Amino acid sequence: MKMGNFTLHHHFAFLFLLAAPLVAFAISTSDDFLQCLSLHSGNASAISKLVYTPVNSSYYSVLDITIQNLRFLTPSAPKPNYIVTPLDVSHVQASIFCSRQYGLQMRTRSGGHDYEGLSYLSEVPFVILDMANFRAISVDAKDKTAWVQSGATIGELYYRIAEKSKTLGFPAGLCPTVGVGGHFSGGGYGTLLRKYGLAADNVIDAQLVDAQGRLLDRESMGEDLFWAIRGGGGGSFCVVVSWKVKLVPVPSTVTVFKILRTLEQNATKLVHQWQLVTSKLPDDIFISLTLQSYNSSPDGMMTMQAIFDTLYLGGVDSLLKVTSSRFPELNVTRLDCTEMSWIESVLNFAGFSGEPLEVLLNRSSNTKIFFKKKSDYVKEPIPESGLEGMWERFFEEDQGVHMMTWVPSGGKMAEISESAIPFSHRAGVLYKILHATEWTTGGNEVAPKHVSWIRSFYGYMAQYVSKSPREAYINSRDLDIGMNNVIGDTSYKQASVWGKKYFKNNFDRLVRVKTAIDPDNFFRHEQ
Repeated sequence: MKMGNFTLHHHFAFLFLLAAPLVAFAISTSDDFLQCLSLHSGNASAISKLVYTPVNSSYYSVLDITIQNLRFLTPSAPKPNYIVTPLDVSHVQASIFCSRQYGLQMRTRSGGHDYEGLSYLSEVPFVILDMANFRAISVDAKDKTAWVQSGATIGELYYRIAEKSKTLGFPAGLCPTVGVGGHFSGGGYGTLLRKYGLAADNVIDAQLVDAQGRLLDRESMGEDLFWAIRGGGGGSFCVVVSWKVKLVPVPSTVTVFKILRTLEQNATKLVHQWQLVTSKLPDDIFISLTLQSYNSSPDGMMTMQAIFDTLYLGGVDSLLKVTSSRFPELNVTRLDCTEMSWIESVLNFAGFSGEPLEVLLNRSSNTKIFFKKKSDYVKEPIPESGLEGMWERFFEEDQGVHMMTWVPSGGKMAEISESAIPFSHRAGVLYKILHATEWTTGGNEVAPKHVSWIRSFYGYMAQYVSKSPREAYINSRDLDIGMNNVIGDTSYKQASVWGKKYFKNNFDRLVRVKTAIDPDNFFRHEQ
């Protein structure tokens, strides 16, 4: 089977099929590692052009270009000994072998959006396997499937689907610069989740390189590992090099609206009602909610702003019938709504309304910021008194710095079993919360203030969110909820502190899969 620039052989013969022992040999010079890569990649001249060390003039530009969180874009942040940007599976295999040989940890980076920087930071000597060149996409509109390599972005995938069909889509995220490798590995939320589930729910095959250097597909890796890589978190089991996804039908016309309401416009009651309604709506409609503070007058009076962002899979007439009967309090009018194609709605939610589709091919973000994020799941509506307590705490923080995004569940999400893939936040969930504190001025000098605030706010929210465990979303990475040891072994008890918050009862199965596929724990990081 051919995909992109490599061919999969079920019985892949490779020089180092028997993995090197996982021992920390001292690296005498950087030449040792580079020579190892040249020896084992099969093309010495090619691999040398794909490796960057701190002495290379382009090292820092390659390292920094996809780092999204400016908290980690500092001179004091740990830097990799090497950045390898593979073009071929043999380069991935050689990187794994040589990293093991010389005791280097490996961090695999797809799009660089890991909230805690785990795809490009480590406290011990490490290599970044940067998959940016691994981004071939092959769309089969007739079969309604696509192969997409892990270094491709969500935006590139959407663009290539739109090239082939106006009535096919894929249920992935809103930010077009997110890499599919990490996104699919953790689940993958998007505007189509109530209709079709997560991105990971629609993965039907994959090709990966394990710690032994073997190239495996779904058949040869087995169902346990295939289960684990679809929601079990990126970088923990292997290097997934490509994914086969099932494309989903979308109508030729969809409708969007964005409605803003302040406290003075009854936002508190609307937010409370949103909780009662949105997870029970028809699965063709998705209404997300963003909450943030802002100055409502020249004298600095603070208020809250609730933003209702909606995608409806159909025309405006049928949408208005739904909103008027199921959520009349929002008072949606025809003037609020815009009909468009599904791919235009992708641009709309990404903040690129009216721009050409080619903007989806831009791999780097122009809006890098300082941030700290956390996540929660809500199973019972927060009372109005609880919402008012939230507003009070918002007003303690600088204007616009803190933001919450509430993503509704229900529909297809509630129909899929908690154990179908490692993602376990299904039936009974009303919505997911993304807590975000973001700032552009003051840099890391003000980070302690903002991080302290979001941790305090997170503490306040404990009474209103899921319990035992307090659930969290792996792609909203949060080291506050628990960490593994970077050096040395981590006990099951220690890992389960964070693991059961992300995966609940699926955590034990993930541990068994990890033990079987990577017994030496080569693929490791803080979570």
